[in-house]
Amino acid sequence: MASPMNSDSGWFLALALGVSFIKCLLINAYHSTDFEVHRNWLAVTHSMPVSKWYYEATSEWTLDYPPFFAWFEYGLSHVAAYFDKEMLVVRNLNYASPATVLFQRLSVIVTDVVFIYAIKEFNSWSCAIYRCCKCLREDKGKELLWKPSFILATLLLWNFGLIIVDHIHFQYNGFLFGVLLLSVARHFQSKTDGSVHWKSFSPFRFVVLGSIVLTTFALSFGPFIALGQIPQVLSRLFPFKRGLCHAYWAPNVWALYNIVDKVLSMLGVKLGMLDINKLPKATMTGGLVQEFQHTVLPSVSPLVTLICTLLSILPALFHMWYRPSGGRGFLRCIVICALGSFMFGWHVHEKAILMAILPLSWLAVEHREDARTFLILSTTGHFSLFPLLFTAQELPIKILLMLLFTIFSFTSLKKLFRGRLVSSVEATYLLGLIPLAVICELVYPLTPWHHTLPFIPLLLTSIYCALGVTYSFIRLYISLLTVPSTTSKGKCQ
Repeated sequence: MASPMNSDSGWFLALALGVSFIKCLLINAYHSTDFEVHRNWLAVTHSMPVSKWYYEATSEWTLDYPPFFAWFEYGLSHVAAYFDKEMLVVRNLNYASPATVLFQRLSVIVTDVVFIYAIKEFNSWSCAIYRCCKCLREDKGKELLWKPSFILATLLLWNFGLIIVDHIHFQYNGFLFGVLLLSVARHFQSKTDGSVHWKSFSPFRFVVLGSIVLTTFALSFGPFIALGQIPQVLSRLFPFKRGLCHAYWAPNVWALYNIVDKVLSMLGVKLGMLDINKLPKATMTGGLVQEFQHTVLPSVSPLVTLICTLLSILPALFHMWYRPSGGRGFLRCIVICALGSFMFGWHVHEKAILMAILPLSWLAVEHREDARTFLILSTTGHFSLFPLLFTAQELPIKILLMLLFTIFSFTSLKKLFRGRLVSSVEATYLLGLIPLAVICELVYPLTPWHHTLPFIPLLLTSIYCALGVTYSFIRLYISLLTVPSTTSKGKCQ
């Protein structure tokens, strides 16, 4: 498919180079323990035979990602040897020489090329849709800053959450999201409206799809099946003993569930209905990764979270099967499934909110109600990532980047849809993030409780943001169930 973006390649290249330059400026910024996690995986995959990858335990940061990512680390390790071979020694725990930092930072920046290419292809398909749908207003006379294609590229390339998680905190989410977006773009480009035509899904296509899935599975897990190591691999990939919630509570249903249990236990003690001496210690607010028991409400098991996750996404899947609504409906279903997993999954990381925010960016530039949901979800979801960067020198960086992205999101989408998008109640809720940030980032660290109750800012951030994320999830489901079925070609859905 010929790209309709050729005439716009100049501004897209400028956006991509600009954000890459910002990433380079962050090379010497703070990095989390994930930096050492990935250094150790480089060492393990480089120094050990495949048969020992999922058994090696010299470091506490054992390999717990799927095999394809392990092979990715293996490939990177051969390049890393040209920077500093000492980083590839397993016993060199917490090794972070300047050359090591430079290599690992550059490895994230360079692999983001996949993400950039995926956005270009994603935007190419979008431009074709904008040209045939008058309601999307992609006209030649419109100022560049307010064109849907430019807004979408900026929302994706300059996504605040992805910048701080990958290029400060340190992870490799960019190229993985690139694979996701590129897959969606290719699906859209292969069809007139991007929908999945289930009724014409022949047995032959089913066999082809099944063969692709089975081949991918075989390539990934085949060597470990042959080695008889699948139980060990699965024990690493699904470490259920880490507990329901991550050390930094993700802003989801279980965060709200935890706080309700805590409030009920406090009321029970105050009313004399519970014996404080018989209550379990407050492990779930200790900021540690471990199992804990709820006091009043029933404790949640991994099976319960699996059932809740399936129940949260099945309506969207059935709706897409029986009432396909084109490419937008397909993408909306992806967003709902990602957010459903985030809301109800076991031991969810707060960074997983990006799985919903990034694909939702496209829906935000082509439908007013989706833009409204995007502004609420992206603002609360991005703010919930603030605790990841807790050092003083990164405070102005995260505030400035958050403000720039948020201001651009609100102003550009408001201009695109020619009017205010969020209601007064929603705006009041979002503005509440400002005093919350002041309390958590500036005031609380100066109080004596900062040393005795260090988890309080994390708890407040998680609970407040969970309300916005839950509200966004409900709005997305309403939008999915109220959109019309697939319309004729050329009409806006």
